[in-house]
Amino acid sequence: MTSLAQGTSPKPATALAIGPHTVQPPVVLAPMAGITNAPFRTLCREFSGGKGLFVSEMITTRALVERNEKTMQLIHFDASEKPRSIQLYGVDPVTVGKAVRMIAEEDLADHIDLNFGCPVPKVTRKGGGSALPFKRPLLRAILREAVTGAGDLPVTMKMRKGIDDDHITYLDAGRIAVEEGVTAIALHGRTAAQHYGGTADWDAIARLKEHVPEIPVLGNGDIWSADDALRMVRETGCDGVVVGRGCLGRPWLFADLVAAFEGREERARPTLRVVADAMVRHATLLGEWIGDEARGVIDFRKHVAWYLKGFAVGSEMRKRLAITSSLAELRAGLDELDLDQEWPTGADGPRGRTSGNNRVVLPDGWLKDPYDCAGVSEDAELDTSGG
Repeated sequence: MTSLAQGTSPKPATALAIGPHTVQPPVVLAPMAGITNAPFRTLCREFSGGKGLFVSEMITTRALVERNEKTMQLIHFDASEKPRSIQLYGVDPVTVGKAVRMIAEEDLADHIDLNFGCPVPKVTRKGGGSALPFKRPLLRAILREAVTGAGDLPVTMKMRKGIDDDHITYLDAGRIAVEEGVTAIALHGRTAAQHYGGTADWDAIARLKEHVPEIPVLGNGDIWSADDALRMVRETGCDGVVVGRGCLGRPWLFADLVAAFEGREERARPTLRVVADAMVRHATLLGEWIGDEARGVIDFRKHVAWYLKGFAVGSEMRKRLAITSSLAELRAGLDELDLDQEWPTGADGPRGRTSGNNRVVLPDGWLKDPYDCAGVSEDAELDTSGG
């Protein structure tokens, strides 16, 4: 489907064990709110040839337990998705335990990932996401409830280095995870305060791997190409990679990742014609998933700029494509472009959010004592999932 270019030969292919599931090559799609829904996972999986692990967008445990309609749609998996992977967000151990038991008892997924990495204010102000590991006893209680409730299902977790440079938590959190039976840990090499700015600290990933040799450690942050992934594994010793913003508007990155870890040098360099076809398919899948073509195309709008990054497309046409409301309108606009354009130089680089140095919004008094968890209750649980 794509034209190919030469890349860099990697180390020999490796496999990642997530409980009973073998992920080979050891590549995971990062959960991203409003992005990693079933249609996008389908695209990425098609390009990868079904190889890798593709995680749902964030599901809040309260919304799952309450069987919120939107949440129940978000946990829908295509029959071809194996293993089915759900990421959960929760603050209250009891609610997390109920959600995990529901998943296990109703066979809703094959793998559960816990979110301790989200830096957005609506999550951290409740003490969740990247704020939570600072409260060591609370983290331990949530992990214990999750692992116990999951039964035979593997439980993993994704986290950041800490809240900010003065409140680093990832080594303590990693040790707690091992002690509570977590199967694997993914570390984004940034603090919550950094959001997505600056450069990811790959040295922290290496330190975590040394600190918890008992379980696999996956690295996340600044993987913009397959060769970045190989370099991360080589430099940190991590057991696999988690890819987020690098695949925005580039689901074929997973074809590159598979090729790289399997020792093949080809890399996808699609022409604009191939990219346009992928855009229409993405929008089509969204419409089928939502059950309404127009709503699917509207949901797709946020992806337009990512797909077209680097191509010679005028600002007026970019705006026009970003307000389309039907597949025919989207296709017609794309057909007006010079579709024979080659893959642009530099289009493999950073994409998505790059903001940094943010004040982390936390509950009052959160940082006074890492062992004082008073005041954290089920009231802190969010009632909606996704983006």
